[in-house]
Amino acid sequence: MALPQRKSFALSRSNRKLLGVCSGLSEYFDVDVMLVRIVFVLATLLGVGAPVLIYLAAALIAD
Repeated sequence: MALPQRKSFALSRSNRKLLGVCSGLSEYFDVDVMLVRIVFVLATLLGVGAPVLIYLAAALIAD
């Protein structure tokens, strides 16, 4: 019996706009990439947490 494959977060090289974090997250969670991008933009504009720092940290940690 084969073991199920583990998902791992990785930056997307094919569907990226800046660093590939949003498209990597959308592939990991299996959601639309535009939804992830909209959430990041809204979080940044509304000042929720530190989305820019989280984005940069994810870009540095992922690959």
